[in-house]
Amino acid sequence: MILDGDNDAPMRVYKINNYSDSLLLRTESKKIKVDRDDETLKTFVDRLYATVRDSMSLGVGIAAPQVGILKNIIWVQRFDKEDFPFEVYFNPKIVKYSDETQPCREGCLSIPDRRDTTYVRAETILIEYDSYDQKRVREEVSGFTAVVFQHEIDHLNGILYLDHLKDEENELGSQNPNEP
Repeated sequence: MILDGDNDAPMRVYKINNYSDSLLLRTESKKIKVDRDDETLKTFVDRLYATVRDSMSLGVGIAAPQVGILKNIIWVQRFDKEDFPFEVYFNPKIVKYSDETQPCREGCLSIPDRRDTTYVRAETILIEYDSYDQKRVREEVSGFTAVVFQHEIDHLNGILYLDHLKDEENELGSQNPNEP
């Protein structure tokens, strides 16, 4: 699937309204070994970037499972850096969440024609990830960029932002004094 197109050819984005796509999107991804000399990895990283930047997608982040590859790779647009660059992350993991949360309007390339406000995203997160040069990096991220990281890392764990809406609804329902 990775080698079915040129490095700049977007891949098909998996959607939850397709049963087999939805099953894959709900599956946890696997850690990868980062190797700069791996031509397949290079091609996949390029094609994943082409997919998030494709005029049919135009997202602010994408995770490998969204194109059918269950590997721990994401692209994130860095709104916290000058010129808002896109950057690739391997084996990203959130190691700490701030207690402070932020409401955020979220959409997803895998959930067509829908946007919702979530209230569970941490304002600041501490992440660890592998860089292309095989170093393990720790970084603190805040604001909207932190939301993008949380959203994309959720994808690696088989979680969609809709799951957070259900959790919020259940939490609010349990706090309703008018319910028996």
